[in-house]
Amino acid sequence: MAQSAAASQVLVKTGDEMSLDTELSRLLQILQVHEEDLLSRWTEAVSRQLRGRAVQLEVRRELTEIWNALRAGVAMGTTDAQSPAFDELRSLLAELSRTRARHGFSPRETAIGVLALKDSAQNVLDPAGDGSGLAELYREFLALGRLVDELEMFTFETFAEARERVIADQAEQLLELATPVVKLWDGIVALPLVGTLDSARTQVVMESLLQTLVDTGSAHAIIDITGVPAVDTQVAQHLLKTVVAARLMGAECIVSGIRPQIAQTMVALGIEFGDIATKATLADALALALSQTGTDIVRRAPRRRPRDS
Repeated sequence: MAQSAAASQVLVKTGDEMSLDTELSRLLQILQVHEEDLLSRWTEAVSRQLRGRAVQLEVRRELTEIWNALRAGVAMGTTDAQSPAFDELRSLLAELSRTRARHGFSPRETAIGVLALKDSAQNVLDPAGDGSGLAELYREFLALGRLVDELEMFTFETFAEARERVIADQAEQLLELATPVVKLWDGIVALPLVGTLDSARTQVVMESLLQTLVDTGSAHAIIDITGVPAVDTQVAQHLLKTVVAARLMGAECIVSGIRPQIAQTMVALGIEFGDIATKATLADALALALSQTGTDIVRRAPRRRPRDS
């Protein structure tokens, strides 16, 4: 008896799904008769929400492709948005979401491309707006609404993932721009740091410094922390890691930019740099690095300009 009841539930569920598929298929056939009107209303609604940020002709092309893929999926006898029948449709929506994310569109401006289909279809089926046109198509329109909602959720999730990827890429680019390594002298490079140091930025700093040491063949590196607002235990650890990595490449490091406030903080926290040379200014660090390379700095008196006779 239990097996018989379970079997009947499966049959009922399958029957409901087949009913929804049939109803939605019939609704799309009706809408296909008014396809030009539907696409025009749909395009106008989406373009209005985008406020001129996309060419209307391009919007019409995108929506036409979505409409054709939607019809093709329903024609295969399913309303499950995750089924293989809608692979092409999901691919189109994913590409649309990624494009919108890269160009700075909002989630609403992206999702409206799918959501506007429901209102456009309703306006086509019920031009009077009194509900009379939908009286006999209630279940069919409900099935369309469920499918559109699933597709809208897929679009939003894809957009969110793409937007996170864009933000991550931009953050990585900013890190690279914020950690320039400059050559000060033959065999001497400098790494001026500005802002806070975290694990991600430390990795970029190390990679940039080590690559520059290899490219220039430098044996001395100056890490200037004048632009670092505060040095705590974590920042000190990151600096030490960078120095150790440079030493493994055969280069010696000098840390410059140790201001009085930073020195007091380091003493209070018990932070020690060991045998790493530290200087108050970048100029002092450069002078030390030059002396280590055997280069002497000689001050000369300024030349006097000859007087006019």
